[in-house]
Amino acid sequence: MINREFIGHTLPESVLDIERGRLKFFAKAIGETNPVYFDESAAHAAGYVDLPAPPTFLFSADLDSGGLEQMLQMLKVDMNRVLHGEQEFSYSRIICAGERITVRSKIADIYDKKNGALEFVVKQSQAFDVKDEVVAELRCVLVIRN
Repeated sequence: MINREFIGHTLPESVLDIERGRLKFFAKAIGETNPVYFDESAAHAAGYVDLPAPPTFLFSADLDSGGLEQMLQMLKVDMNRVLHGEQEFSYSRIICAGERITVRSKIADIYDKKNGALEFVVKQSQAFDVKDEVVAELRCVLVIRN
């Protein structure tokens, strides 16, 4: 069983540089076809300062930072037993290429179901821009099969 004392634990922050090439790659990988995600002139014509990040991009960027892996190691959870259960996003504004985003996360809850056969870890995160203003909030639920 995962130690419930980790509820409320603050995780190391992740700093993410939002790069055009990475945004284009991600948009292509998810099957996006809107030109604002690939063409800077289309993005500018739509009112963006640069290529916008697709709505689910912050989750993959957070994965790339290694924060999830560090959290699972701290909780002593084997990655092979982990399923991604839920993901929620709430944006204050669109994030665009060229920005630097800092993600601060905490473990919001840990609980189990089916007499401990399944454990759940809820991670809540906030994404801040260089002015330290919140641009997005994320909630992730991981399921651990025991």
